[in-house]
Amino acid sequence: MRVGLHALGIGDGARPEVIRAVATAAEAYGFARLWCGEHVVLVDAPASRYPYSADGRIAVPADADWLDPLLALTFAAAVTSRIELASGVLLLPEHHPVLVAKQVATLDVLCAGRFSLGVGVGWSAEEFAALGVPFAQRGRRAEEYLDAMRALWSEDPASFAGEFIRFDAIRVNPKPLRGGRLPVVVGGNSKAALRRAATLADGWYGFNVPVADVPVHLAVLADECARHGRAFDELTVAVALSDGLPEHLPALAAAGVTDLVVVGAPPPHPDAATAWVAELAGTWIHPEQ
Repeated sequence: MRVGLHALGIGDGARPEVIRAVATAAEAYGFARLWCGEHVVLVDAPASRYPYSADGRIAVPADADWLDPLLALTFAAAVTSRIELASGVLLLPEHHPVLVAKQVATLDVLCAGRFSLGVGVGWSAEEFAALGVPFAQRGRRAEEYLDAMRALWSEDPASFAGEFIRFDAIRVNPKPLRGGRLPVVVGGNSKAALRRAATLADGWYGFNVPVADVPVHLAVLADECARHGRAFDELTVAVALSDGLPEHLPALAAAGVTDLVVVGAPPPHPDAATAWVAELAGTWIHPEQ
């Protein structure tokens, strides 16, 4: 099982010297991928329920620094050469898909094909309102945006006519490096997210999942794959656990998890951040040592 690290872009993890330290140490100590998530907007007293905690509240303070994930990963790409990079996740329906297609293809070129696009549909109605994007039908919007972006990555010129986006005979370059495509991972723990992963994506990313719930989610994912004529083992399965321990890794791998994602907040000093990554690697990548 590959082990990734979700630690960049928020709070102390938004400082350039800490990003540099975490990214280079993660590459040196054997982490497979760096993940970076997104919120454009946070509010002090949200009415929307956060779906990844028992109390429905996000742990990140509303006044914390939170970097744009594509820019943060571009910075990380510049100080590394091997470790993979992924948005975990970009809230796709909040963005114009032509612009996102351009941005992520640019990042893929700059990191020499190490980038995977993780997308989600979002949970904060307040965030959508601030951006002037309808909160309703955001799932359908995200699905259509993926179709449109894939047309832009693979066709030149490209045309698309949908419910939410239309363009005709346009050229958006550069193209992603892997034959005009980017790996797409769908994030989210709902049945709808698992269906999107099975039907539209190359993988699934479950966030803050209790160990006991992993087989339940994977059973739903496998069922959706079977219903839509897709082999379950075609997908990557990345999971960030809410309560996992290293001794759970063999069982998770046997269940079909391909990528464990360690989530944490690095310390503010670069040297301490390097030591923190080394300690995480000792716990999760080399527990036998």
